[in-house]
Amino acid sequence: MLPTTKEDVDFEVQAALAWHDDDVNATIATLLEDIRHLRCQLALAEAATSRGMTRGWKPAFERK
Repeated sequence: MLPTTKEDVDFEVQAALAWHDDDVNATIATLLEDIRHLRCQLALAEAATSRGMTRGWKPAFERK
């Protein structure tokens, strides 16, 4: 589920910082690792999914 309001985003930012004891560098490093992992998962899903199964949908690595 994507955040829909500024308050939702602010809450998620504060939660991520709290998880890392307010260490901004650790929080950013974890988020970058998550991005790397999810891009690999997306590449695997793209390779394993047929065009017919997704009715023409194709995953994209960049936001639109």
